[in-house]
Amino acid sequence: MMETGSTSQEMEARASLPRPSPPALPCAVQLQVTAFSAGIDALNRRDGTVNRCLYSLADRLLRVPANPRPDSSSVRSADFVVDASRGLWARVFSPAGTAAWARPPLPVVVYFHGGGFALFSAAQCYFDRLCRRLSRGIGAVVVSVEYRLAPEHPYPAAYDDAMDTLLFIDANGVPGLDDGVSVDLSSCFLAGESAGGNIIHNVANRWAAASSTSKSVRLAGLLAVQPYFGGEERTESELRLDGVAPIVNLRRSDFWWKAFLPAGATRDHPAAHVTDENAELAKTFPPALVVVGGFDPLQDWQRRYADVLRRKGKQVQVVEFPEGIHAFYLFPKLAASAEVIEDMRAFVESNRASSSTPESSTR
Repeated sequence: MMETGSTSQEMEARASLPRPSPPALPCAVQLQVTAFSAGIDALNRRDGTVNRCLYSLADRLLRVPANPRPDSSSVRSADFVVDASRGLWARVFSPAGTAAWARPPLPVVVYFHGGGFALFSAAQCYFDRLCRRLSRGIGAVVVSVEYRLAPEHPYPAAYDDAMDTLLFIDANGVPGLDDGVSVDLSSCFLAGESAGGNIIHNVANRWAAASSTSKSVRLAGLLAVQPYFGGEERTESELRLDGVAPIVNLRRSDFWWKAFLPAGATRDHPAAHVTDENAELAKTFPPALVVVGGFDPLQDWQRRYADVLRRKGKQVQVVEFPEGIHAFYLFPKLAASAEVIEDMRAFVESNRASSSTPESSTR
């Protein structure tokens, strides 16, 4: 069974490592990050459940409706239902018909939010704003998926919801677009940060293995921003940054794995621990952009993930932001937040249709 928190051996190992100073953040970002961390700790109960009453209150405060009226960047949004019986829906962000930056047919980016598989929503303001920025910055239609949350819906519910959303788009196209806005489903990218980055890896492999059933969707690439992987081993970055880096620490990370993974599983379960031995990748597994932050405790797992893909013969581009905290690109006041969207735009452009991508590069 998984244990949560630090053991005495882990505390000793952590004490022996050099401890960096906390990252310097603008005051507004620091306040938001502090609120994020306090909110997560208030929601995660010691018995492994999430306080959904408190979560519902926070969700109501943070939730924003879809808006068919274009914002200042000429991005509009609309919701569509994939499967009402399980509450599976998505929000599509697209250019208004007259947006100067939209050059149809547009690539499609299917996006999965983070939150340890247990928290947050496609309708919450942070992710709504982010997807608007992605649509404008990449020049794409963005479909943000509202997947079911653990522990009420553990593994593999999030993967199933992701797969079924792709099947829905494959059969029906992308609903909610203005007249004159067309999409190129042969240039479909999966994007996600943290738990969303884990989801897109697993679903891309499922889709690639079953690609013969696809009518129109072709996965052209993965945009994995600080993807959430782990294992029973404590890595150097997890120990060195525990209690220093914001948002993610060992205790919270262990809680989320316990909430998501099957009962009795350890963090070495293949859903969490992607290694040569358990990463059987389909032949048509798409190219990947892997974004790593220097103040993210999960960075060692992310670099290992990129190495596994490379050793399996897959195309990988690694981009590193030395000052990046976990989820840094949610905060527009951080310069790296705009830089990573530009990296994503370049990756999408280089992998559309028959374009090729660099084998590997590091920022």
